[in-house]
Amino acid sequence: MIREFREFIARGNVIDLAVGIIIGAAFTAIVNSVVADLINPILGLLTGGVDFTNKYVVLSGTPPEGASLAAARDSGAAVFAYGSFAMAVLNFLIIAWAVFLLVKAVNRLQRMAVKPAEEVVVAAPTQEELLAQIRDLLADRTVWADRPEPRI
Repeated sequence: MIREFREFIARGNVIDLAVGIIIGAAFTAIVNSVVADLINPILGLLTGGVDFTNKYVVLSGTPPEGASLAAARDSGAAVFAYGSFAMAVLNFLIIAWAVFLLVKAVNRLQRMAVKPAEEVVVAAPTQEELLAQIRDLLADRTVWADRPEPRI
């Protein structure tokens, strides 16, 4: 059983999966930083800092007047937190867009780094051209001058 476990761990698929998870975690930090540090401040400027997180409708119970979503939940009221959901959807779309842009940039860099060598296309001679060359060689007596005459 230990031998089988060693073979399982030593397989390339398990190691590739582990590397993928580690790189995915690092990539998550990059994406979160792009969204939080670059995109959200720009959106905040464009929207005037509007935050929908605390928008909700009370379904039952009585939270304190003007309470935040957290305070309304803490008071025991049943709330329909549409603002929190809207912000989660918006954050998802922003993150998906950032991932798209990052992947697109990485793919462009990879294409630039691995540029295929330009292939020189040499047109093969046609059948007529080959026959003309053979005819010219046969007609050129200097090619045959060094060879002895065949005896019949």
